[in-house]
Amino acid sequence: MKRLAPLLATAGLVAASLPLLTAPQAAAAQTPGYMRQKPAWHRCSPDRPVDYECATLKVPLDYQHPEGRTLDLAISRMKSENPAKRRGVLLFNPGGPGAKGLMRPMGLNAKMPKDVRDRYDLIGFDPRGVGESSPITCGGLSQAEQGIGGAYRPETFPSDVAWARGIADKCREKSGDVIPYITTRNTARDLDVIRAALGERKISYLSYSYGTYLGAVYSQMFPQRTDRFVLDSGVDPQRVWRGMVQVWATEAGPAFQRWTRWAAERSDRYGLGTTPEAVSATFWGLVARADREPIVHNGQKYTGDDLRADPSLFASPYGASAAVKFLKSLAENGPRPTGGDAPQLKRPLAGAPASGPNASEPNASGANTPESNSAAAGTVEAPGDYATAVYWSVVCGDTDAWPREPDQYARDAVRDKAKYPLYGDFASNIKPCAFWQRPLEPATPMKTRADVLTVQNEWDPTTPLVSGQGLHKALKGSRMALALGGESHGVYLSNPASCTDATVNEYLATGRLPAEDVACQDPPPFP
Repeated sequence: MKRLAPLLATAGLVAASLPLLTAPQAAAAQTPGYMRQKPAWHRCSPDRPVDYECATLKVPLDYQHPEGRTLDLAISRMKSENPAKRRGVLLFNPGGPGAKGLMRPMGLNAKMPKDVRDRYDLIGFDPRGVGESSPITCGGLSQAEQGIGGAYRPETFPSDVAWARGIADKCREKSGDVIPYITTRNTARDLDVIRAALGERKISYLSYSYGTYLGAVYSQMFPQRTDRFVLDSGVDPQRVWRGMVQVWATEAGPAFQRWTRWAAERSDRYGLGTTPEAVSATFWGLVARADREPIVHNGQKYTGDDLRADPSLFASPYGASAAVKFLKSLAENGPRPTGGDAPQLKRPLAGAPASGPNASEPNASGANTPESNSAAAGTVEAPGDYATAVYWSVVCGDTDAWPREPDQYARDAVRDKAKYPLYGDFASNIKPCAFWQRPLEPATPMKTRADVLTVQNEWDPTTPLVSGQGLHKALKGSRMALALGGESHGVYLSNPASCTDATVNEYLATGRLPAEDVACQDPPPFP
C-alpha cells in the first residue's frame, strides 16, 4: 500500500489540474458533429418570395459509421410572422417515397389558416436521394421501366421476371453503394438532424401518404422529440410494403360495387345499365372486348388489361361513370379525332398505376403544380429517374418480407386475380424487390405510445380506409378524423369542403387531440 501512495497522490494531482467541463460542454462533447450543424440560410431563388429560404445540411450516408461518406440534405423554411404565437417548427412531407418537398412551404403558407400558420416556421425538405438531396439514379430508366409492373399472364411472366431483375440490376450498378441506406429509418434520422440544426427540442409534422409511415417511424425512434403530428392518408405499418400494393386490389372491389350502384341510379345520364349488375356487365364486357380488339384512342391501342390498370378510378363514381361511358363510345363508334375530349381518362387510358414512383401525391400545399416539382434554387440537376430509384430503394429496403422466388409471385398472382379480378394479379405480380439486396435493418415495430392525429377519407383510392385504420390501430394513443364520403387521396387542405379540417386546425393550433375518434360527413362532390 505504501508503494501505491505516491502513485495515487500523483493521480490526484493530475486530476486536480484538469479543467472541469460544465454540463453543456460535456453534452456537446458527446454530441456527434452532424447534430451540431447550423443552417446557412439564403434566399432560395430570385423569382421566389424573399421569405422563402433554403439551406443544405450534411447527413451521414450510414448512421452506424457517421465518420464516413455524407449526403446533402436540402431544407427550406418560411418563418412565422408572429413570434408571440410561435410554438416551433412544422416539417412537411408530401408522400412518395420519392416525392420532393423542398418547395411545399409556399403552398402551405398560402392555404393554412392564420391561427395555425402563426404558430410555426414551415419547413420543407427533399428526402435523401430525392431532388436536391444527393439524388440517386438507376441509370436512366425507360418509360416502360418506370411503373410498378403489369398484369399477370403465364405467357408474359418470363418477361415480367426479366423486367424486375433488370430494374434491380440497373439500380445496383448505378447507385449500389448508396441504395442500401435510402430507407425510412434513415430518413427519420435525417428528420432529427433537421430538428437539431434548427435548435428545436421537438418537431411538429404534417404528412400525407408515405409521409405518414415516415412520421410513424419517427414517433417510435424519437418519441421524446415528437410534438404535434398529423398523419393524413395513412400507410398501415403491418402492410409495408407488399401489402400496401395488394391492398389496392382488395379494396378496389368495394369501390367498384359502390360505383355500380351510383351509375345505375343515373342510367339516364350515363347509359351504363339500370341495375348494378348491368353496370358491372357493361364494364367487364368492355374489358373482354378490348382483349379481343383493343380500343383505340389518340392513336394508341388499349387492351382489357389496360382498362384494369388503375383501380383507383372507381373511388370516384362520377369520374368512373364518365370514363366508362367514354370507353363504351370508343368501343362502339370507333376512335374520336386526335385531341378529342376524354373525361377522367388520364390514368385509365394511360395504364398508370394507382400509386408508385410517378403517382400523383395529395393535392395539398401546392402539390402537383409545376413549381412544387421544380428545383428551388436550380443548383442540382437531378436525374430523371430519381423518384423510381428512391421508390424501390425504400419499398424493397425497409423490410425483408418480399418473396425471393419468382414462382411464388406467379402463384400469388393467379390466386389474387381469381379473388380480386380488377387488380389482384397486378398487385401480386413480381416486383424488383424479389432481386433486391437484403435490408440492413428490420422494419420498425410500433410499440411506443404516440399521441398523434391520423386523418382519412373513407374512399381514398391509394391508401384505402383499412390502411388508415391500420395506422391508427398501430399507434397507441392516436386519434382518427374520418371524412365519410371523402374520395380523394389526401384530406387536410386538399378539399376546402372537407369536414375534418376543423379538427386538424384545432389540434395544430392547441395541441389538443379529440377526446375520441371523429367521423363527419363530407358533402358529395357531384350530384
